[in-house]
Amino acid sequence: MGEVVECEGLTHEKYNVGEQLRNYVNAGGEILACGTCIKSRHLESSLEVCPISTMVDCVNMVVWADRVLTF
Repeated sequence: MGEVVECEGLTHEKYNVGEQLRNYVNAGGEILACGTCIKSRHLESSLEVCPISTMVDCVNMVVWADRVLTF
């Protein structure tokens, strides 16, 4: 949620954020990104590993998961 929806495009000399996100998803991890936050930044077509999700998706994840990590 918020600015973190821009994380896929972050670059850093030590950490390749986009690659780490793809590794996480390829290992079976799931990333949910706030649709309103993505749309307000006009990122709908540029995201690969952070699909648009809804509040219902977030609630379902909290109910399903034994742990939830947020940034």
